[in-house]
Amino acid sequence: MSIGNLSPLGMRTLGAYIGMALLLILIGFLQSWSVALVLVNLCLISAIMALGVNIQWGYAGLFSAGTVGFAALGGLAGVLISEAPIPEAWSAGGFNVLMSAAVLAVLIAAIFVIFAVMAPGRARKIVLTLTVLVGYFVVRQFFDAGTDAIEAVDPALTGFLGGLNLPIILSWPVGGLLAALVAWGIGKIALGLRADYLAIATLGIGEIVIAVIKNEEWLARGVKNVSGLDRPVPKEIALQEADWFLGWVEWIHSSALQGVSGDARLDMLRGFAQYDAGIAVKLCYAVLFTAVLVCLFVLAQKALNSPWGRMMRAIRDNEVAAEAMGKDVTKRHLQTFILGSAVIGIAGAMLTTLDGQFTPGTYNPLRYTFLIWVMVIVGGSGNNHGSVIGGFLIWFAWVQAEPAGAFVLDLLTAGLAEDNPVREHLLDAAAHMRPLLMGLVLLLAMRFSPKGILPEPVRADR
Repeated sequence: MSIGNLSPLGMRTLGAYIGMALLLILIGFLQSWSVALVLVNLCLISAIMALGVNIQWGYAGLFSAGTVGFAALGGLAGVLISEAPIPEAWSAGGFNVLMSAAVLAVLIAAIFVIFAVMAPGRARKIVLTLTVLVGYFVVRQFFDAGTDAIEAVDPALTGFLGGLNLPIILSWPVGGLLAALVAWGIGKIALGLRADYLAIATLGIGEIVIAVIKNEEWLARGVKNVSGLDRPVPKEIALQEADWFLGWVEWIHSSALQGVSGDARLDMLRGFAQYDAGIAVKLCYAVLFTAVLVCLFVLAQKALNSPWGRMMRAIRDNEVAAEAMGKDVTKRHLQTFILGSAVIGIAGAMLTTLDGQFTPGTYNPLRYTFLIWVMVIVGGSGNNHGSVIGGFLIWFAWVQAEPAGAFVLDLLTAGLAEDNPVREHLLDAAAHMRPLLMGLVLLLAMRFSPKGILPEPVRADR
């Protein structure tokens, strides 16, 4: 299809992508290409998170406030998959932890058997209560002894079990699976109730997940963090020492190196190699993340335009009518909730991979829930293109708000003395421009474009 045959919304979508690309290129020229590529990678991950929230909200009208928890589960997968196991920790308490998991599995199975075999009544309540109490104390007996022993093993460096020592890229689907399993548990409890109960449940579960990850040091060191995670791309130092890379750098910068010889040439070449190695690594990440985003986007578009997607939109618009036509609303909501959470989990694992470390203390609702929701709302809920553009635009604004705010405030106070208290106070306030800008962006979007930059397209099937 030629550009001239695009619909107004199609032209608007194309313009949004071109405009976003120009903004990122502008950052490359005004700041540096390294900064621009870091921004691109984080925008790609944010777009994937926004896509997951859009699957829940834009497809089915499910309001989830637990995005931060699903992202943290994805990050946890990066540790569990890529870290090498700690033999001393496994020897000290691994058996007890496995035993506690086995007893817990038996307890859950026993609960299901009691519900299946015994008739409702006082006898079943008594048996169920006794089973749960006995199982709880047995689990704690093994669990406490095991975790205490594990956390005592060289706590400054390890103090946890480690992982499976597999390539970290495998943590991306595993992160999605962990998030999907937790979403299934939440959905089975809350999706049959009113929508506000789902919001409350996801908010609470998200905070519980963060609290567990922070405090259970045997799992992933808690707030001590896990650094030096595996990488799916080459390391900068390895590239700088590779002959083929040095040859490529020398060819790229041949004009700058022309006429320079001896130690001066070696120093220049070393500087170019150091900078270009960072650029190359960031480009590798960008290629990987773009491939994941494109795959998820294509799948999301196919799902949205399929009979399943039309059914979900019908349920979203009128649950009563859809239920009257024989649709299992709760089951379909559960499917959508799990799918969206899985996508967020994948993005969480990708973010940990990019950072090279797992830091539970950085997971906060402002960054991983509120900001993602702003991306979906401003971009346009119900439109996958809108989620991607919203992810890029809002993260771009979030990162650039502080330097842009400092630049503007510096211009406004240029006539004041350097030590003027008003000038100093305003320049110090530049760090607080981000929340202010996000609130302003959301307010303007709701006032002038309540359906987002790229609204949900009106289809003939609706």
